[in-house]
Amino acid sequence: MGKTLAEVAQQLQDTNKKVQLIYAFNGTGKTRLSRAFKQLIAPKGAEVDEATSAELADKKMLYYSAFTEDLFYWDNDLGRDAEPKLKIQPNAFTKWVLEEQGQDRSITTTFQRYTSDKLTPHFSEDFSSVSFSFERGNQQPEPHIKISKGEESNFIWSVFNALLEQVIAELNIPELADRSTDVFNNLTHVFVDDPVSSLDENHLIELAVNLAALIKSSQSDLKFIITTHSPLFYNVLFNEFNGKASYMLERFDDGSFALTEKPGDSNKSFSYHLHLLQTIEHAVANGKVERFHFTLLRNLYEKTAGFLGYPRWAELLPDEKQLYYSRIINFTSHSTLSNEAVSQPTPEEGRTVKLLLDHLKTKHAFWQPQGA
Repeated sequence: MGKTLAEVAQQLQDTNKKVQLIYAFNGTGKTRLSRAFKQLIAPKGAEVDEATSAELADKKMLYYSAFTEDLFYWDNDLGRDAEPKLKIQPNAFTKWVLEEQGQDRSITTTFQRYTSDKLTPHFSEDFSSVSFSFERGNQQPEPHIKISKGEESNFIWSVFNALLEQVIAELNIPELADRSTDVFNNLTHVFVDDPVSSLDENHLIELAVNLAALIKSSQSDLKFIITTHSPLFYNVLFNEFNGKASYMLERFDDGSFALTEKPGDSNKSFSYHLHLLQTIEHAVANGKVERFHFTLLRNLYEKTAGFLGYPRWAELLPDEKQLYYSRIINFTSHSTLSNEAVSQPTPEEGRTVKLLLDHLKTKHAFWQPQGA
């Protein structure tokens, strides 16, 4: 029996870690978890609707999610098809960043770092919308262009990033009286839900490194929860932080959830090749090796060879009997003589599976838990 999202949120709150990193497949419930966590930290009715910047002082949690992105929507100027612009639905956060703090230049700098220094946002005077132009450095700029979905995600993240930079800088000042504002004093958590859904790999890595550096600069008690569906984003963040808690969020058929702690990055914790490894290990440990495990073993060798750059998977086999072992694996995994095949291998074949699995793990540096 799994947990409800409210129980998962409670598990996160009870964990005394500066950073908690969560991997989950798309559609698992990451965004709903952010809402459940918000409800736990600041129940409905405990804080008023996010309408004016003065209410920012009541907040205990900042979060970036699909709901944040929904504050920005396109007016495509369908009548004239001339001046598409990105409309901004104001809330406490956007009002603070844009209207009260005038962070439009900081937003532009961050946005251009992730895209191009020639792609320029232009805010309306009341900050209700933003248009974009492409400045070529000559007399032929491209005004009023519609940016790509990835560029749009970058822009929205840049708005949130400007707020996060100021939050961390202010809370790093230990004496309350010395801070330039008291609107962040009640904040306890920042929840960042999958900010990389439309980014290419280069910008994804850059965003992950910059976000990690910003979080590591935080010296206050502010805590951070980050969720993602991207193994690459997860891995970069995993390797950037020390002392974090790392999980995989799963949803079961009955609608319940599990938040399982993982000991390593995605390559060590939930990649398909690791699942193959664990399946074969389990069969060997319990004396239940069957012929289909040779197929899994070959698949594991193929994936490892591809990752390491070997042209043929058999090159990973023990040198002294490479041809012999490759023929055994090929015969047991590709045999077409179904009338003569049985599921149970011979004792010698069972020992061969163990030998070749151990060889792959030790010779080719598979990660081993401490004490294993």
